[in-house]
Amino acid sequence: MRKQNGFSLIELLIVVSVLLIIAAIAIPNFLRSRLRANEASTVASLRVINTAAVTFSITYPDLGYPAQLTALGGANPCPGSSTQACLIDDVLAQGRKSGYSFVWTGDGAVPSVTFIVTAAPQVVGGSGQLMYCTDHTGVIYYDPSGSGCTNASQVLQ
Repeated sequence: MRKQNGFSLIELLIVVSVLLIIAAIAIPNFLRSRLRANEASTVASLRVINTAAVTFSITYPDLGYPAQLTALGGANPCPGSSTQACLIDDVLAQGRKSGYSFVWTGDGAVPSVTFIVTAAPQVVGGSGQLMYCTDHTGVIYYDPSGSGCTNASQVLQ
């Protein structure tokens, strides 16, 4: 009888089963980590937007806060103006970053004295779970239901 080299079918099935069990444990943890990273990035982006909005209102006092989010951004090289202030990166100024969509709502006045920015996950449960918002006060709020965020929502600690 000849001696055969290699693994038996049973051995290969056991190895594949172990790998599938490890994947079943690891993949949900990875997805949850990515979701939390997107949410943390969104909170940081809202802080950046707040700082940029205050800087814009100080730099252009006759306008107050910008009428739209794109006014805070600008592509490089960027000289800086009231239509492209170059205060935030252009990706964020376009309203989409880290799986969230950002919507700027101004008060329509000139000079503008209030605004609210809402950040909603592009895929609820996939790119983020919470909806965030901030206003001219600089406070960041969140809504655990993801249905809508206002300054009456819960304050982020």
